[in-house]
Amino acid sequence: MAELLGVAVLGLGLSALYALSSLGLVLTYRGSGVVNFAQGAIGLCAAFVWFELHVNGSWPFGLAVLVAVVAAAAAGALIHLGLMRPLRTASSIARTVVTLGLLITLQALVILRYGPVVNTVPSTLPTDPWILGAVTVPADRLILIAVALVLTVALWVVYRFSGFGRSTSAVAEDQTLAAAVGVSPDVVAAANWALSSALSALAAILVAPIITLHASSMTTLVIGALAIALIAGFRSFPVAFVASIVLGIGQTLLTRFVDQPGAAAAAPFLVMIVVMTVRGRAIPLRDHPFAKQPRVGSGRIRPAPIVAAALVTTVLVLVLSEAWVLAIGTTLAVSTFLLSFVVLVGYVGQISLAQWPLAGFGAWVAGRLMAAHGVPFLPAALIGVAATVALAIVIALPAVRVRGINLAIVTFGLGAVLEFLLFTNSDYTGGIGGTAVDMELFGWSFDGGLHPYRYVSVTFVVLVALALVVTNVRRGLVGRRMLAVRTNERAAAALGIGVTSVKLYGFALAAGIAAVGAVLVTFSVGIVDYHQFSSFQSTVYLGLAYLGGIGFVAGPLLGAPLGPGTVGAQFGKDVLVGLGEYLPLIGGIALVLTVVANQDGMAHDLARVSRRVAARLGLGDRAIRQPARAALVSRPGQERERVRPSTLAVSGLSVRYGGTTVLDGVSLDVRPGEVVGLIGPNGAGKTTLIDSITGFTRPTAGSVTLDGAELAGRSPSARARAGISRAFQSLELFEDLTALENIIAATDPASRSCYVTDLVRPAPVRLGPGVTDAVREFRLEDDLDRPASDLPYGRRRLLAIARAVASGPSVLLLDEPAAGLSGEESRELARVVRRLADEWGMAVLLIEHDVEFVMDTCDRLVVLDFGRVISSGEPGEVRRDPAVVEAYLGGESAALAMRTEATS
Repeated sequence: MAELLGVAVLGLGLSALYALSSLGLVLTYRGSGVVNFAQGAIGLCAAFVWFELHVNGSWPFGLAVLVAVVAAAAAGALIHLGLMRPLRTASSIARTVVTLGLLITLQALVILRYGPVVNTVPSTLPTDPWILGAVTVPADRLILIAVALVLTVALWVVYRFSGFGRSTSAVAEDQTLAAAVGVSPDVVAAANWALSSALSALAAILVAPIITLHASSMTTLVIGALAIALIAGFRSFPVAFVASIVLGIGQTLLTRFVDQPGAAAAAPFLVMIVVMTVRGRAIPLRDHPFAKQPRVGSGRIRPAPIVAAALVTTVLVLVLSEAWVLAIGTTLAVSTFLLSFVVLVGYVGQISLAQWPLAGFGAWVAGRLMAAHGVPFLPAALIGVAATVALAIVIALPAVRVRGINLAIVTFGLGAVLEFLLFTNSDYTGGIGGTAVDMELFGWSFDGGLHPYRYVSVTFVVLVALALVVTNVRRGLVGRRMLAVRTNERAAAALGIGVTSVKLYGFALAAGIAAVGAVLVTFSVGIVDYHQFSSFQSTVYLGLAYLGGIGFVAGPLLGAPLGPGTVGAQFGKDVLVGLGEYLPLIGGIALVLTVVANQDGMAHDLARVSRRVAARLGLGDRAIRQPARAALVSRPGQERERVRPSTLAVSGLSVRYGGTTVLDGVSLDVRPGEVVGLIGPNGAGKTTLIDSITGFTRPTAGSVTLDGAELAGRSPSARARAGISRAFQSLELFEDLTALENIIAATDPASRSCYVTDLVRPAPVRLGPGVTDAVREFRLEDDLDRPASDLPYGRRRLLAIARAVASGPSVLLLDEPAAGLSGEESRELARVVRRLADEWGMAVLLIEHDVEFVMDTCDRLVVLDFGRVISSGEPGEVRRDPAVVEAYLGGESAALAMRTEATS
């Protein structure tokens, strides 16, 4: 027992390290909404400044600490003002990647200045053992945990009770509203960046004597701190401190008593994964922000670039040395791996930092099958790819419940688990020397070291084949589903798209591509060193994919040359001697500048220039949607088919959040060909009722039925396929898609075979009568080829309703469809809604605050107040109900105004 207690107390040292690092991460996120992956690198640079001044320069300890901390604070403020402020409206992918670029840049600077040498730093804190009963513990551990506790309390007090803390909370809640009341979001964010960077510097200086000082010491530490900050929700300082205590002691105990290499290092991430799986949601709440995503390519196959690339590659291979040929082959192999980011991050919008370790798993399976069991290369590689796909699906099951930066950290943790438990254990990887492999197919070896020309040929063919697969996916039904999920998960689910299945497919396909790329990269020299499959290297590769253009198939080929062993490294060796060691620095700086200047990557610029050149040469592309547009002409002599009649019934529906009742026993029904208005004051629970009907909110009591069939337990996408469609109050369009693609997304068949067939031959776009009718009904013919984000507000709102109508639902739910429309537009929309009920046969449930719109359109009204139905009946009856006049209309004057308006 004494030994157990003693080991636990020793774990307080690690707890202090985690606490000091995680507090800085929480600070940055609270002030700017950014998770700073470069937090440890900033502290590392400050620690080396202190090391130069105090250890090498004999400056007084306190003065050296002050200079280093002030320098870090200034750097933090400059990072926000110069890099993060221009990206405040950018996607979470862009903000994540720019901090990864900073991490790469700062770490490269440290390596260039100090090399990989481990510097032992003398302790500035007393290290004499303190005897606490039967336990002996070094004094510096207790001092560090005391410092962490004091800082935690101080930060909690400041951010809870001070004006600065209230300003930070206001900015975190709503930057626009905070600015309106005189709080500058930029000043608050810069101050928090400065404080978090200063805290990172202080933490690095204090812990350097314990963990030594070298290029990766602090960046490794911040990996665990990220897990703790995520557990704390990036908001709570006390929770971060407590989590640091628990995990620090837990890791120390695991190190001492568990004989499994890597188990202790993986512990924080295993805890984090469990926490986020329980805490996450399959579909985001309706207040989830949807930031602009990087652009994506059209997926059109252009033979000319493929032929040109083949000719250029052939010429280079014939004229260059074998070393250059191997570098070209490695570049093509790295490009193949980077294609996985195009699928998962570019198309599906899932920020994964586990791609390289995950791909390494496939290489590990293939390598061990070959080395230990004599399995030939091809079947071993195929088994490795299949195993990677299976593992990716297992990993994706918890990952699909989180999104954005939380997903990035969870996948980073999953990659770290693989790294710590598998790749750093020589018992599993063939010993210190690695695993010997030979890429041989039917007696034909294409080992890169022995046969570089064959290696280039194979990597080129594989890259082209997988690039065609990715372009096919982009053009097909699966690609539309992916982009819909990427842009807006709630809207995708409301159209019947299985959000979870799309994400799982994206993870699986990307993992398979990544495994192929990893095998080609790591098997090229005959010996596989599995230590290279680190989580940090995964962040580097993500940066390269983003640099090239993460939404374009050509992007990987543009970003790959900055990777290790590629033509960029060879150029540094042969042409600019010594440049190779600067390659990480060049890549990091290029990545940061690219994200700030152009979030769409080099491939987007290249495509834009190519279109301009083609246009000047008279070779411009023909409109690719002309056949689709031709199908939208009127169909004389054909009557519109009525939808399948169904009755929606809500009985005793209640929704509670904690102790707050939002809906209390609501009952109503909507019959075919009928428009029922749902009205009530703001906060009455109207949108919550629609969310409950469509499956986005789980009721605490009551039932929702469609033609008597209970819908409880069915997902939003399943309810959409059953015939319930909705238009959102906030529109929630697929901003990356054109107006036509938005509408088509609602009518795509619910096919699962497309997940296979689209890999080879994507199905052509076929427009059903519902699309034609919806476009004509809402007069969107002239807007079909325009991106949804470019449409004026009135057209965007009509597009949102047309998308909900196109699938021909039996029940249509409209949430304030006339909001923001002019008087004439509202009257026209009212006539369209009536036609949807009278001519299409839909059952329409309508939420609207426009009194004239409601009175002219609805057959019946249901009035909610504080979640209860206070009146229902025909519009004339409800209009005269005293309870409605008092609760909804606000008194006699409003009632008089309403009567006057209705009779005018």
